[in-house]
Amino acid sequence: MSSELSDSAVSPPTGAGESTSGPSRRTVIATGAAVGGVMVAGGTFLAGAEEAAATVAAPSSRVSLTVNGTRRTVTVDNRTSLLDLLREHLELTGSKKGCNAGACGACTVLVDGQRVNSCLTLAVRLEGAEVTTIEGLAKGDKLHPLQQAFVDEDAFQCGYCTPGQIMSGVGCIQEGHTNSPEEIREYMSGNVCRCGCYVKIVRAVEQTAARK
Repeated sequence: MSSELSDSAVSPPTGAGESTSGPSRRTVIATGAAVGGVMVAGGTFLAGAEEAAATVAAPSSRVSLTVNGTRRTVTVDNRTSLLDLLREHLELTGSKKGCNAGACGACTVLVDGQRVNSCLTLAVRLEGAEVTTIEGLAKGDKLHPLQQAFVDEDAFQCGYCTPGQIMSGVGCIQEGHTNSPEEIREYMSGNVCRCGCYVKIVRAVEQTAARK
């Protein structure tokens, strides 16, 4: 019996120029690379779309208000606080940004004669309002009586909280809450002094109220 197999029973060798019925290793690699490229390109497109959406301008509004006696009209992001409007847009940096959460009083200003924490007040809600900051108290070279009292009583150390303390003191006097040191302390309690000048601050407010 012959030990040779017939030609039909032996698979012919694959030559360099021949292909088999299944995908070759080269085809699989090439296909994977192409699919990966499409996925990366798709991811880049999506990332680009997200970045473009993020850069779309936030809603803004035009607001007109009177600041220290001068009419000012500005266009601001609707999320802008009165404090940022004063400091960043109008360059009135006397009002200080302390906690930026309404807890320290360093940003206190008067709006239509009332004390407010400007860091918590949206600028776009103040159409037509009258705002007074620490820069608007003095009359030329003549200090406001409470400013002078702070100097006379040495009612500050680092001075960071002083603008807010003075503006709150002015409001406190206008509101009539100065009948006793205890009442002044109560109605000035929203203004924090890290240096601990509370006794001299109360004395300055008390003396200014008495001269009014």
